[in-house]
Amino acid sequence: MHGTELAANAAVDYSFKLIGAAVIAMVGLLATRWMGVLTARWVDRRAIDPPVRHLIVGVVRGGIVTLTLIAVLDKLGIQVAPLVAGLGVAGLGLGFALQGILGDLIAGVYIAAMKPFGVGEYLELLGVQGEVVDIGLLATTLMPADASRIVIPNKKIIGEVLHRYGTARQLTLKVTVTAHTDLDRALAAVRDVVSANARVLKTPPPVTAVDTLADTVTIVAKAWVAIADWEPAQAELYPAIVDRLRRAGIAPFGAPKVA
Repeated sequence: MHGTELAANAAVDYSFKLIGAAVIAMVGLLATRWMGVLTARWVDRRAIDPPVRHLIVGVVRGGIVTLTLIAVLDKLGIQVAPLVAGLGVAGLGLGFALQGILGDLIAGVYIAAMKPFGVGEYLELLGVQGEVVDIGLLATTLMPADASRIVIPNKKIIGEVLHRYGTARQLTLKVTVTAHTDLDRALAAVRDVVSANARVLKTPPPVTAVDTLADTVTIVAKAWVAIADWEPAQAELYPAIVDRLRRAGIAPFGAPKVA
């Protein structure tokens, strides 16, 4: 009878612990959701890039979940200190195993905070180039002209020479004419074609000049276009320049040169 009473008392006591632990877990989950929403609203009102926003919200939620878990375990009578120590040792080993990911994560936070470039800009680095379509916490994604995807781990970007084009790119066009050509007429023809093209930006204005003088003369035109228009502009301008020169009585010498 005495043993039965002890078992009953233990069952009742543990039932109260379970109920208490369940209440703590429920409150903790509600607090996690509530604080996550408040934190998300707070960061949305500030000029913070999406990767950093997600990181801040994730840290807040993760912290509350961790505290809730510790409180639940303590309510159930489980010794938390040895468990934390064991998790610390396991975490150290996991940290060594995941140091590459942690390096990418730190680099991603640095990129988001310092903003060396942004989504929509055109970059050249590590021997590749393309438009930035995504800046994540672990990797940055570029889209080159062939519409493929280049995924670069963030830690590879930090410390590298970065050629930042921004949202516009300079287009260099070259055409060669004979040495006896009327250069004023040739320059005017090229200038008119480049200036009239809808893809060419007005600011900064295009520049047309003589590039080299030898047995032949090379005329160069430099124009600025939006990133997406860089290749289409070439496809439109070269035939138009050749056609205009021929209609002006000027014969281009050989094929146009691509810079």
